[in-house]
Amino acid sequence: MISKTTYTQQIKTEATRLGFSFCGISKSEFLAEEAPRLESWLNQNMHGKMQYMENHFDKRLDTTKLVEGSKSVISLMYNYFPEKQQQNDTYKISKYAYGQDYHTIIKNKLKEFVGFIHDEIGEVNAEIYVDSAPVLDRAWAKKSGLGWIGKNSMLINPKKGSFFFLAEIILDVELNYDNEIKDYCGSCTACIDACPTEAILPNNVVDGSKCISYFTIELKEEIIPKEVKGNFNDWVFGCDICQDVCPWNRFSQPHNEPLFNPNEKLLNFSKNEWTDITEEIYREIFKKSAVKRTKFKGLTRNINFVADNHSPQR
Repeated sequence: MISKTTYTQQIKTEATRLGFSFCGISKSEFLAEEAPRLESWLNQNMHGKMQYMENHFDKRLDTTKLVEGSKSVISLMYNYFPEKQQQNDTYKISKYAYGQDYHTIIKNKLKEFVGFIHDEIGEVNAEIYVDSAPVLDRAWAKKSGLGWIGKNSMLINPKKGSFFFLAEIILDVELNYDNEIKDYCGSCTACIDACPTEAILPNNVVDGSKCISYFTIELKEEIIPKEVKGNFNDWVFGCDICQDVCPWNRFSQPHNEPLFNPNEKLLNFSKNEWTDITEEIYREIFKKSAVKRTKFKGLTRNINFVADNHSPQR
């Protein structure tokens, strides 16, 4: 009988072959440390209008309830840091949305990964997750030794920073488990100091209802609250400020995924071109992109809100 050490090594080797930068494994169980944090965060309405965060509370904290009989959680990191970025003095979108939607690209890799597991181990119960189910991705990546959760709530890897997509395979096979690593944020407050909407709190909590990404992606109302007018620093889809200022991201290296490369027009778009964008150009530039989450109407709402960049009367 092949040992769990052999299976673990095969899985980590396959992760590298498929292009994942890091792979860690932890025991599938109840996240006792996260339970009170999540409950407190929800009770303080830090999820804003993201009602879905209230759903499946038990499954969100316990992968054995999500995948019955599961014994291991394989956590994976896939680099999206771009080689080229948007020009200066323009309206900005998060780097993760430069290319094609990561959900589809990574999900296809995970399906291939599970096929490999079936070939090597046999018919096992394995479910894949890419930011599309009640799984606390960052908590599992931390538990699997891939990094620590920074003050900006991002998973920070000490070798390559935080510009990564996270994904999981939860399966009913016992493997060798990795150990958590130390939190190396120390006394640094770069992300807290840089956040223009003061969404990052001193106690390692992010108030999601104040985050620029929340306003520009998750908030579906036609009008963005006037209280945050003038505080978006030209971000119209998502926000990378807390990652851009993080000292650990000096170790970020460009990804090797062609499907994440942006349309050249996007990189050179001026502010005037953004404000004059038509639905036809939107469809051309953001075909298959995560930016389509806001639809054309949502993106133009954001652009108009940021373009009219006057602080509210006090």
